[in-house]
Amino acid sequence: MTVHLEVAEGVGTIRLDRPPMNALDVATQDRIRELAEEATRREDVRAVVLYGGEKVFAAGADIKEMQRMDHAAMVLRSRALQDSFSAVARIPKPVVAAVTGYALGGGCELALCADFRIAAENAKLGQPEILLGLIPGAGGTQRLARLIGASKAKDLIFTGRMVKADEALTLGLVDRVVPAEDVYTEAHAWAAKLAQGPAIALRAAKEAIDTGLETDIETGLAVERNWFAGLFATEDRERGMRSFVEEGPGKAKFV
Repeated sequence: MTVHLEVAEGVGTIRLDRPPMNALDVATQDRIRELAEEATRREDVRAVVLYGGEKVFAAGADIKEMQRMDHAAMVLRSRALQDSFSAVARIPKPVVAAVTGYALGGGCELALCADFRIAAENAKLGQPEILLGLIPGAGGTQRLARLIGASKAKDLIFTGRMVKADEALTLGLVDRVVPAEDVYTEAHAWAAKLAQGPAIALRAAKEAIDTGLETDIETGLAVERNWFAGLFATEDRERGMRSFVEEGPGKAKFV
């Protein structure tokens, strides 16, 4: 298999394993969707790390495979491509991308599906599809613009240029930059900490934020209001408030 799901301490690591560059061919795309859906279902997975290994996150699509596809073939395939990445974005649990080496094209688009991105000092990110006479097709035109703003996204997509980790941090494309040898450790620690949190409340927070970004503020406020009230029916809410009153903040043990 070109992608694996490994679970430890409540954290599911979706690990790309297609050396040397983790090129995202059709089989890999489909496997990403399968494992994202599995991570969504599994109760022992409370948070997720996306990881491509120590040397590279994912250098993009399999260009040789794409070259053999004509318009009709890509019309049929493009929805499945987007669905694979959207399955990652829809995981109702905290997701962090641990980015080492190259995250280009589809690799960058996959990282954009995470809630948080930790990059190695040697990471390089970008959307170089324009250099092939194409545009990003796995959500890049949409998620990148929503993350860093339209003009900055247009700069990266129009030019196809790569950005190093320090510029990616300045742009808001990544959230933290650490030494390469620490990327996975940092990402797993972030995920493991959240895996101990209130799962339903975390799901509610993610859905409220993501829905709000896609709609008008009144609809977003309605989603927030419904989740906020609904969480008063959970055991975690009872535990959290009781612990706060009796022991002070930050000491609750959630179930």
